[in-house]
Amino acid sequence: MPHQAPSTARRPERPRASGEPAIRLTGLQKHFDKVRAVDGVDLDIPPGEFFSMLGPSGSGKTTVLRMIAGFELPTAGTIQLAGRDVSTLAPFERDVNTVFQDYALFPHMSVRQNVEYGLKVKRVPKAERRQRAAAALETVRLGEYGDRKPTQLSGGQRQRVALARALVNRPKVLLLDEPLGALDLKLRQAMQIELKQIQREVGITFVFVTHDQDEALTMSDRIAVFNAGRIEQVGTPVQVYERPASAFVAGFVGTSNLLSGRGAEAVIGKRGVYSIRPEKIRIDGDLSSPAGPGETSATGIVTDVVYAGSTVRYAVALDAGGQLSVVRQNTSEPTEFVDGRVRLRWRHEHSFRVPEAG
Repeated sequence: MPHQAPSTARRPERPRASGEPAIRLTGLQKHFDKVRAVDGVDLDIPPGEFFSMLGPSGSGKTTVLRMIAGFELPTAGTIQLAGRDVSTLAPFERDVNTVFQDYALFPHMSVRQNVEYGLKVKRVPKAERRQRAAAALETVRLGEYGDRKPTQLSGGQRQRVALARALVNRPKVLLLDEPLGALDLKLRQAMQIELKQIQREVGITFVFVTHDQDEALTMSDRIAVFNAGRIEQVGTPVQVYERPASAFVAGFVGTSNLLSGRGAEAVIGKRGVYSIRPEKIRIDGDLSSPAGPGETSATGIVTDVVYAGSTVRYAVALDAGGQLSVVRQNTSEPTEFVDGRVRLRWRHEHSFRVPEAG
């Protein structure tokens, strides 16, 4: 693939925050017979934000996206776009476009014709269609690919054509339904960076649905974590990862240790459920050295070692009860602590209490 130089065209300014959010969901519900797929969602998304809806399969995130797009009508609640109630409007009456995982490109059309198609349906004059399609293809770094057919492109290039086809309509909101799910790992990681850069350039609101925690953390300005039809937490990637609002968020977003009951009381000194991220913990074979100022420590036995190339993960059964997972960079012999007794240390502020369910 030839290198594509970034477009020299003037980048549009990011929309300034106004009194109205780009999207406002109020009391949103969706029932399928007796199943409450979405069970009371309240959410504001400001203009120009890259917002991700993250959660496991069946958590309600895709149903919320489909209701914003107009493909599903809510059982209860309202959907506002820039202050306009669109809850009962058809998809074509809403100023949004959707990019799907399967691209949905027409194989018999060229890349340019695929991008122009929506404008042609709207009877936009040919000269304007060509100009807008060319600008959209430049935005997604495919300015030289207009005459090719989709079958002549890689998966990442086809995904960018689908993105250009949505952007050419100049929507105020772009909805992306797991658009990178069909790509291999390296291409998916490259496209994460590419998508975020494109979003900054075009400056419109992106709402991105994914079940991939790393994807959400990498790309988002803010994240809503869904579980069982509800939102468990909304926050920046740092807030969601470093200070999860529930045990579910702590376990789903990244890997987290949870200490509770007697184990928590013995190690932390208090009852409750406490979260400690594995990469925050230091592991040491010297049991004699006590915890330093501002540190918490615990002793235990290494029960498992998982070698992952750049990192090594240790499972440690604590003497006080419970188990902690420890991750460290692969800078020494990975089998150093196999079946050995170790001391674990971490800063006080790296173990924090999470609300208990119910």
